[in-house]
Amino acid sequence: MEKHKILVTRPQLPPLNEFIPLLEDIWDSRWLTNNGKYHQEFEKQLAVFLGVPYVSLFSNGTLALMAALQCLKIKGEVITTPFSFVATTHSLWWNGIKPVFVDIEADYCNLDAKLIEAAITPETTAILPVHVYGNPCDVDEIQNLADRYGLRVIYDAAHAFGVKYKGSSVLNYGDLSILSFHATKVFNTIEGGAIICHDLKTKKRIDYLKNFGIADETTVVAPGINAKMNELQAAYGILQLKYFDSAIDGRQHITEKYRDGLKDIDGVRYLENPVDVDYNYSYFPVFIDESEFGRSRDDVYEELKKHNIYGRRYFYPLISEFSTYRGLPSAKGLDIAYEISRQVICLPLYPDLPDEVVDTVVSVLKGMARVESREIPVKILSQIKRKIE
Repeated sequence: MEKHKILVTRPQLPPLNEFIPLLEDIWDSRWLTNNGKYHQEFEKQLAVFLGVPYVSLFSNGTLALMAALQCLKIKGEVITTPFSFVATTHSLWWNGIKPVFVDIEADYCNLDAKLIEAAITPETTAILPVHVYGNPCDVDEIQNLADRYGLRVIYDAAHAFGVKYKGSSVLNYGDLSILSFHATKVFNTIEGGAIICHDLKTKKRIDYLKNFGIADETTVVAPGINAKMNELQAAYGILQLKYFDSAIDGRQHITEKYRDGLKDIDGVRYLENPVDVDYNYSYFPVFIDESEFGRSRDDVYEELKKHNIYGRRYFYPLISEFSTYRGLPSAKGLDIAYEISRQVICLPLYPDLPDEVVDTVVSVLKGMARVESREIPVKILSQIKRKIE
């Protein structure tokens, strides 16, 4: 424990002996990038695996977000959440789009669909929600609003690989969905990402945009960027698909062990699986209510570090609190998001996390709660003693 920090996540790696033959094949071909055979095969396999029409692979999820906005020619204002990783809003800023923040709902920390309509203006062109921790947004209500006002919907689904809602991939909702395959994600290609779309025409446009806008040897059809996934990552991704289901089983085991250990601690809340959702157990956030628990989230964060266990305050601070965005009118009045950001800590979660680590985390939290509960009677006794004297 002293030598090896327990971090909030640990990348899932495929067996090296299975990856080496794929590397040897790439070495022999010397085709390292530019839509090689592994890139093409990975796109096909991903579409089937995820149950979606079309996949376009990217070198990372942030570039996928930026290209998605370009693909749909989004301008003006876009309604989004302050409770996400900064890449969500940065992708808007890089496209010259004004982010408009709307508060989240407390149950699953997603953009509150009930508040979206009040934020729509004549300049609004799209909604950019996030499936936070892999929990689906209120996709039906968001689509109803988008249809009513003629808005596009792009989902940041970085956490939602493999998640299904009512038996279908959550990636099938909205105009586009964006995945991240970063090393910290439930499914990784070291770095990487993808855009999920619904028709071949849109996929072709996305493919042009991620390859400088090049249509053929002498034709450039758009001012694209270089955001292609290379052959090594694609081959690695193909191999990763074989082990995804077993990884989810391991994550589910750890999640259920946390839930069982923490269920009776006052002031500690965790998320249950949403209704009608096949979940991917991507994160295990807990929310520390200082008034009930007796100690703050940051107290818990620091106490766990004493045991070499490093949680993550994910997401804290809010995007709307960073210098680039805090001057926006919509950066104020985000009361639920602000409170949640001060309560949340994601606990370590990965398939091969030892049970003993979960036991230690639970023991630390129970110990902190017990210490606080013991301190209260002492204070009361001292007050009584003073009154008697």
